[in-house]
Amino acid sequence: GNQRNTHIGLYDLQTKQNEHLYMFEKNLHIISCSINNERTLLAVSFCQYTEEERASQLLQSVSKYLTLLIEIHPINNVRVLKAVDSCVRVQFLYPVEGRSASRESRLLLVSEDKYIEQFDIHVVAEEEHKVVIQKSGQLPRAKVVDDLVWAQWDMIEQRLFYIVPKESKSTLRCVQFYPDENFNSIMESHLDIAVNDTQLKLVNFGYDYCQDQDVASKSLNLQVFTSKAGGLCVCCNLLSDIPHEIIYSIYFLHRGYNKTFTVSLERTESHQLKEVAFMNLDYYVAAYLPGQFLHLLNIQHPDLLCYSLFLTGEDARLDTLQNCSIRSPWVSAVLDCDTGSLYSVSISDSALLQFLQKSKRDCERLAALHCALLYFQHTEDLEMQIIRWISENLSTCHSFDPIQEFIIASLYCRMSPETQNLDKLLPYTSLHDWTGVVPGVICATDIISLPVLEFQNSKGFWEKLNSNLESVKYAEPHLHYHSNMLRREWRNLSEEVIFYLVFCFVHLGFLFTNQREERRTTAYLRNIFENAKKYVLISIYLPLPILHKLVPLFEEEDYQQQLLMGLMVAQLKDHLMRHLQYVGKKKIDQIVLDYVANLLNLVHRIMKEVWRRHQLHSCIFCFDERGGAGEFAVFHIMSRILEAANGMCMPLPPGFHTLHLGLGVRCLPLHTLLHYIDNGILQLTETCVRKLLKDLDDTEQNEKLKFSIVMRLPEALGQKVRQYWNHPINANLVARKYVKLLLEKLGNRQCSRPIPERLSVPMDFLPLNYLTNVLAEIENQGVHPYEKQDHVNARFVEETALKHTMALLGLKYS
Repeated sequence: GNQRNTHIGLYDLQTKQNEHLYMFEKNLHIISCSINNERTLLAVSFCQYTEEERASQLLQSVSKYLTLLIEIHPINNVRVLKAVDSCVRVQFLYPVEGRSASRESRLLLVSEDKYIEQFDIHVVAEEEHKVVIQKSGQLPRAKVVDDLVWAQWDMIEQRLFYIVPKESKSTLRCVQFYPDENFNSIMESHLDIAVNDTQLKLVNFGYDYCQDQDVASKSLNLQVFTSKAGGLCVCCNLLSDIPHEIIYSIYFLHRGYNKTFTVSLERTESHQLKEVAFMNLDYYVAAYLPGQFLHLLNIQHPDLLCYSLFLTGEDARLDTLQNCSIRSPWVSAVLDCDTGSLYSVSISDSALLQFLQKSKRDCERLAALHCALLYFQHTEDLEMQIIRWISENLSTCHSFDPIQEFIIASLYCRMSPETQNLDKLLPYTSLHDWTGVVPGVICATDIISLPVLEFQNSKGFWEKLNSNLESVKYAEPHLHYHSNMLRREWRNLSEEVIFYLVFCFVHLGFLFTNQREERRTTAYLRNIFENAKKYVLISIYLPLPILHKLVPLFEEEDYQQQLLMGLMVAQLKDHLMRHLQYVGKKKIDQIVLDYVANLLNLVHRIMKEVWRRHQLHSCIFCFDERGGAGEFAVFHIMSRILEAANGMCMPLPPGFHTLHLGLGVRCLPLHTLLHYIDNGILQLTETCVRKLLKDLDDTEQNEKLKFSIVMRLPEALGQKVRQYWNHPINANLVARKYVKLLLEKLGNRQCSRPIPERLSVPMDFLPLNYLTNVLAEIENQGVHPYEKQDHVNARFVEETALKHTMALLGLKYS
């Protein structure tokens, strides 16, 4: 103040006002101060004089530092806690929120002589709400830790992290303080970090500019960060012998490895070089060098470098935090140590999307895409912008498939909160490794020992950290669900086998089998079909009325996709049951249902946004005209969706293949269309083929198209749809197939009785007469391959053969 007094106040975040607590009637160098939860006691540590004053006034008998405990409700007694020549920091402990006012406060004293002790302070209420310290003698105290060289206070969770030197390595430990006035050492981890043991380095015990700047210049810049998901990271800035080179390490203790980053600075001046500042953003840890770079490191998935975002230049600029010394006292908060200003820090979704849109490198695109999908809450507008970016950049992403990443990351974000530890079982990316590099950054990964936890019945962070450590110890490579097994089983079923299975289950209700092993396979496949039908029916009718009006996805039964979905459901349920037995079968069934439904909905969502963007209409599914540029763009995106689905062995919504084929017929020339069909990009579906055969007239070009399509139909599908094309070409195909099937049934058997005369018009063409008589004999034995097509028989074969022969001879058939 103007009177050279020293005032101590408390800033209220709600009213944004300073509340006056206490005043010293002289100018003091305050080292540290803290107030208890009830705001009745104030602890203050200050320096009584400078070294110059001590030399001039010969104050050898007076202690340099004084630590006081002051009653401030109202201002009353003052008690001396410490009078020493070593600096002391003070910190009151706080109980859990919502706890009623306590008559006991606990105070930590941290001495630069490398020890921490706890004082127990009992207070009593006297007349007129006056609160005073109960005992007049020495206060009870207990030693918390000794011989430490570094300490950090977690004010939110009431935890003390500290480091003690141990031979060539350092040991990080943690003491947890509890509301019941107890504390215990709960964690220990060995770090390969050399810490200066001559001076004590303190983090989050207040900030004294003069002293802390002196200590910081001689000790290691190190901080510990935790996350709500059970992440535990140690961040430290290492010294480099090479000019213009920055080295920093992140110890991901919850994953059991350390990553050391070496960054070569392109432009800098010696006076601009400062230590790297670390910020805790919960899902990310930020390494920030003002004016140079901002490195966002993914805590939850730190295994691949491509999930971390390395920004330089203007992208790394934090306007209010340029050229200043900063610290992160708690999650999403930054303290500017030079001015004493406290800022909230978060990732801007709009800035992230702008960066995603302008990025040219795959590593930046992938990191930004994952950040947008996993860090932010999903909103319709955010999803729309991401889908728009994906549709514009399908051909520019070379090291990853943006559709796959969008679907898997979105599913992971939506489903992980369903139950505890589900985030360790579901896939979060389609990538298994990353061969790309981040320009200017060298990363080295080292395996480290896992922390040792000692706790009983602890909830919250320690329970989640223990779960993370258990997953690393026992099953980390096999925990996340992977589609490899599903892909192998799916590939074992050839296309013809799939259609045969579909035909038997749907139309006959059983499989023809005699062997015991085949009966077990039948039961297995029947179970898969039943599950698939149940899941498909529920998934299709989720509330998507606008979508079905906008995108003409036919609500048809795609039995091939049902079989794939059934396989996926069965394997995902088995995977979850192995690791989530305590959840129960009913809950797991619901999780799998939600997963499959959300998967289909994400494909719906992509289709809806693409359809809307290109202004297509639901009535576009017809073949009487060619498609435009918008339809071709949608067809291209649908082809990429199909490619992404095949890569993940993922089912698609009912009607997807029908719409895809319909757009292909409208947009592609015939030779390209047939090439797409032959290579499995376009799949022939009953709905589309039937519509094509019925709607198109029999011009020469259309006949060529129909014939090419009919010739490529699988047998089971061909029997159902050929009847919709009343044309000699189709009749010829049907007759040839019929003859082939009947003769295969006949085999080497001889006709055992005279062949009856059953033809309406006897012909003199003996080969045809003989063939038709043989076919009629086989029919008399009860063999008829086309039971549902009564008109296909020996007479049909005879008439078709005659028509075909007359057409070849150029004669009229009457």
